[in-house]
Amino acid sequence: MISSVGSYLKKHTEALVKEVGLEAACALTKKSKATLGRYYSDSEEHADRFMPIDAVAALEDAANYPHVTGALGELRGVALNYDNVPKNSRQGGVNSDVVALSQRFAMLMGEYTLSIEDGVISINEAKRLLRETQALQEVLVNMKLHLEDEAT
Repeated sequence: MISSVGSYLKKHTEALVKEVGLEAACALTKKSKATLGRYYSDSEEHADRFMPIDAVAALEDAANYPHVTGALGELRGVALNYDNVPKNSRQGGVNSDVVALSQRFAMLMGEYTLSIEDGVISINEAKRLLRETQALQEVLVNMKLHLEDEAT
């Protein structure tokens, strides 16, 4: 049986591959589609197969977010301060961050309301909630960076 940690890492590995695109992921990692699929398969026969760290690094370099690194950090209780935008090119400030934060939170709550109507959150609904949660997290990171800029 696959552990909950293993399952969590496999889900984030799948998100990483899908963000980059399967064809591009194959080219970047020099792995076949089948091999990449095994790395995120929840099948019992592939429970002990995980993507090598050099392949993760190559894919995360091409992705907008370090999915696997973020998942590893979350598992250890470590918060990443990830910002793929150069510090001097961030737009707005704390006030615009507060507006964006409230808008993102409202979108998350709207998705949650729609998702829970029938009492069950489906896989697709969970994926939409995850996207909204990640967008909210990005706004919070931006806000944190703006606050740090003002504090110095």
